[in-house]
Parts: sequence; structure tokens; C-alpha cells
Amino acid sequence: MKSIFDSVSRECSKTVTNSYSTSFSLATKMLSASIRQDIYNIYGFVRFADEIVDTFHDYNKSELFNDFEKDLHKALSNKISLNPILNAFQETYHKYNIDIAHVNAFMKSMRMDLHKKVYLTPEEYKEYIYGSADVVGLMCLKVFVKGDQEKFNELKDTAMALGSAFQKVNFLRDLKADHENLERTYFPNTDLNNLDEASKREIIEDIEADFKKGLSGIKLLPMEAKFGVFMAYRYYSQLLKKLKKTPALKIKSTRIRVANYKKIELLTRSYVKYQLNLM
Repeated sequence: MKSIFDSVSRECSKTVTNSYSTSFSLATKMLSASIRQDIYNIYGFVRFADEIVDTFHDYNKSELFNDFEKDLHKALSNKISLNPILNAFQETYHKYNIDIAHVNAFMKSMRMDLHKKVYLTPEEYKEYIYGSADVVGLMCLKVFVKGDQEKFNELKDTAMALGSAFQKVNFLRDLKADHENLERTYFPNTDLNNLDEASKREIIEDIEADFKKGLSGIKLLPMEAKFGVFMAYRYYSQLLKKLKKTPALKIKSTRIRVANYKKIELLTRSYVKYQLNLM
């Protein structure tokens, strides 16, 4: 029975989320059960694509990515895939009428990671972030508003800003791994070999502006999604605070983390703020 396979597919996406990201997994658990699985389904899809280009160094990544992309479009067209992650994603894609342009933009940015190492201009940087982060925020937003296009249009700019903020924090946090292991430089006009406080401050101010815009949208989200997204916002805001306090040269040589006990503390405090409408 296909229903059994679909159930197994959903469990696979949930397992991927829980295995790869404790912070995202924690935030997703704070979403209403009515939308939680669909966010797992989206995360499973984007995580697998990202893993191909970031970690499968002992394999032909271009070939793997091409096969994954072909299987993706077959899954969306046929409404089934023997790849359980894609089978789960296609279910969410059709359920909420996710825009194929957002899926294609995401895959375009992931493909760029196969060969592009340096982003020299703000335009290149923005294009990459749009595909790698903004459209993921838009796919999730479609779930949060349960396919309501009018509500989606109202909140899409703030969802993109929040996606950008999360991605830029990741870039700053993973500066060492991206630069030394993957030889990538995402921030334009920035000498990562000699990252100074002025450059760091400029990057952080840009992220803070995105966070401010993103928070305004969180406040307008449906109740089913609001607390979970607020929790993710609080986690990334905490990461940014730690990065802000870390000397520029140290950011280049270490990876900033939020300890598990701190995540639980953030959850508790976030819940209090949420209940008292202090967001």
C-alpha cells in the first residue's frame, strides 16, 4: 500500500531533520502538529541537496547532483518517488502549491556550490542567498499560512529577510570551514585572510537589519507557526550576539556554537515572551 510508503517517507524526513540539526529540530517541534511534518519534508529535501555539494567529496558530486535534480523533477511530475525524501517533499509541494520557481532557484544556488568559490559582487551574493535561503523561507511560509496566497503575499518580504538573516549568520559562524575546507568566500569585498573589526561590524549590521524586518513578520504569522519560528529567530539571534562579541580574527579560527543547556534556556525564555506577547 502506498500509504505505508508515504508514512515511511515522512519518517525519513523527520529523521533527517533530527539527525542533522538539533536547533532546527527543536524549533520545528514547537510548530503545531498540523504543519510540523510538512516542514520536516521541506528540510529533508534541502538538506540532501546541500549535503551533496558540501560533504560528498569522495564521490562525483556533479553526477550525484544531476541525478538528484532529475529525480526531483520526476517526483514533482509523477507525484511519487522511490527516494523517500523526494516522495515526502513532493507531497508537501502539491499540498500547498509551492512555486516551482522557488524550487528551481534553490537548486540553482546549490549547483553554484559545485564550482563557484568566490562571490565578488553584492549582486552575486544576493542571488546566491535568494536561492539558498530566501526561497526556503518562502516554501516554509506557504506551509505556515496553509496555502493562503493573500497572507503569503503579505508576509513574503519578511520571510525572505528572516531566511537571509539565518543564512548570513551561518556564513559568519562557518567562516573557517567554508574558507579553509571548501575554499568558498561568500561575503563580497571582504578579505577573509585579514578579517577586521570594521568588516565584521558591517556584516553584522546587515544581518541585524534583516532580523528586524523578519521579526515584524513573525508577529503576524498564524498561531500554528508563530512560536516555532520565534524560537528559531531567538536561537540565531543568540548566535549573532556571540559572534558580535567574538574578535574578528578568532571568528576565522573557530566555530561559534550555542550549548545545549543554553538552547533549553532560550526555549524557556522564548515561551515566556511568547505567552506574555513580548515578542
